[in-house]
Amino acid sequence: MTPQPPPGDSALFIPRLLDWLDHRTGYRRLLRLALVESIPGGAKWRYVWGSTLTFAIVVQFITGIALWAAYSPNAQGAWESVYYIENVMAGGSMLRGIHHYMAHATMVLLVLHLMQVVVAGAYKAPREVNFWFGIALLHLVLGLSLTGYLLPWDQKGYWATKVATSIATITPVVGPALQEVLVGGADYGHLTLTRFFALHAGVLPGALIALIAAHVFLFRRHGVTTGGLRAQMDGGGHGDAEKGEEGGDPDAAPARVRTGQFWPDQALRDAVACLAVMAAVLYLVIRSGGAPLGAPADAAEPYAAARPEWYFMFLFQWLKYFPAGTEIIGALVIPGVVVTLVALMPFAGKWRLGHRFNVGFTGAVLAGIGLLTWQAYAQDRADPDFVAAQEAAEADAARVVELAAGPDGIPPSGALTLLRNDPLTQGPRLFADRCASCHSYDGHDGLGGELAEAPTAADLAGFASREWLTGLLDPQRVATPEYFGGTAFARGRMVRMVQSRIAGLDDAGRADLAKVVKALSAEAALPYQAEADEAERGEIAEGAELLSAVGIGCTECHEWHGTVERSLGPVLTAFGSREWLEAFIRDASHPRFYGERNDRMPAFGPDEILSEVEVGLLVGWLRGEG
Repeated sequence: MTPQPPPGDSALFIPRLLDWLDHRTGYRRLLRLALVESIPGGAKWRYVWGSTLTFAIVVQFITGIALWAAYSPNAQGAWESVYYIENVMAGGSMLRGIHHYMAHATMVLLVLHLMQVVVAGAYKAPREVNFWFGIALLHLVLGLSLTGYLLPWDQKGYWATKVATSIATITPVVGPALQEVLVGGADYGHLTLTRFFALHAGVLPGALIALIAAHVFLFRRHGVTTGGLRAQMDGGGHGDAEKGEEGGDPDAAPARVRTGQFWPDQALRDAVACLAVMAAVLYLVIRSGGAPLGAPADAAEPYAAARPEWYFMFLFQWLKYFPAGTEIIGALVIPGVVVTLVALMPFAGKWRLGHRFNVGFTGAVLAGIGLLTWQAYAQDRADPDFVAAQEAAEADAARVVELAAGPDGIPPSGALTLLRNDPLTQGPRLFADRCASCHSYDGHDGLGGELAEAPTAADLAGFASREWLTGLLDPQRVATPEYFGGTAFARGRMVRMVQSRIAGLDDAGRADLAKVVKALSAEAALPYQAEADEAERGEIAEGAELLSAVGIGCTECHEWHGTVERSLGPVLTAFGSREWLEAFIRDASHPRFYGERNDRMPAFGPDEILSEVEVGLLVGWLRGEG
């Protein structure tokens, strides 16, 4: 039989192992230093803010390192790697969402911790240095937020960072050089991203760790400040429990302050508070679907919806009140004065009136920040141009994700290529830029904005579709601004024919006209009408025969598959097809179309107003391709 160990040996193994480990490392002493601390007045829920802030920063570090493992810090692959994290990597969306929203929580916790310190007077002697460390900690966290904003390399981060770093140029003497150091040259690009990544993942976290360690060390050295609030006393008496605060009667008998311990009393409250923070962040992640990701950064495409994150919106609004030439006052002078006054609080707080001033000043600054933030969002909501730009940005973001998830994926040239070659994205922009001076698209400029002037040519929404052609052949609509009303053809042959001959059709004639419309629209081979065209081949064939009938007589003026009496208008063969429409946009004055009767339609091709690629993108959008 196998010999059995003496009774009790296995039970002694773990204690002996722990004793050995303590002898080699001294971990028990370290634990005592970390956990054994007296808390005057006992554990309190109002003491949890420092611990929850530390917890939030630790979560940021953990999730940041995990994200780093899949992130590519280069202008050609940054957005693509974030897309991979967000849409392909298992748990990536949750991971990035936690990192994103925990950053928001960190800012809130910082403010709460600052308020606690000021109200409790925990900045007073001998804690001045620790208070200054806290101010530096706030600036480091803001720096981490600013540098992290650019890393997805999307439109929102790119343009918001460009605006933020441009503020550096107003710094006296060193402004332009400082901006060049941040940007990595004259233009925003790969070097900008790598420098911000180095700051976000290396320099600032290292400084943050050192500062937190020093902050905690000094905190433990000076002990807990109960904020001048009266602690409960044994025997029913009251006394000032704040450590290190001068004042009081030196001859009075010292009161016995009831004390508690950090472990387990305060540690339990801290753990519950950290759990609540984590639950709130997870709720935001699940409710929002994760951290947002805009369209890839495009230096050639201005982004009117660029805004900083909410905790910088007050500064964005604040600078609106300083006209050109005075920005330095709003961006540097006044904020510098505010920070200086905050840094001098330990000296003012030596007196009761000074402490009250510090509390009031802090409250006023926070109230001002809140008011400016509210104003910024309220003005944006009331600005139709911003709302339209934001909607367009959201549409681009959704579209590029849809394209990236397609069968061909992201090309080697990057995700930006997907948008630049996408008719549904570029078509509206080209229309608004080149066509909206004369045409409208469903009553707007193609991007959903208002037209600068009343349209003088046809509305092109649904061009060549059955609905569009039905309106063109409607006696009540043909001469309106929707079609020919604003053109030189408002009283031309086409309008007269519709208002006389078409208007006089009987029921049978109108039924034939409907078939003609289907036949003519089928020439366009519009993607969104493909099923209807296939299902009604018979009526389309009948319409093709009727198109030259006496009652309708389109071939009296238009060529239809080689048949025409007198060519006075555009050829109807392949009307509205991709080839037809591209040729028409290139040169409407070609004999195939209007010839010498062309009414103001530019020769976009010969005059090099649009490139071949741009013509194709515009036509693709008008035809509903993509």
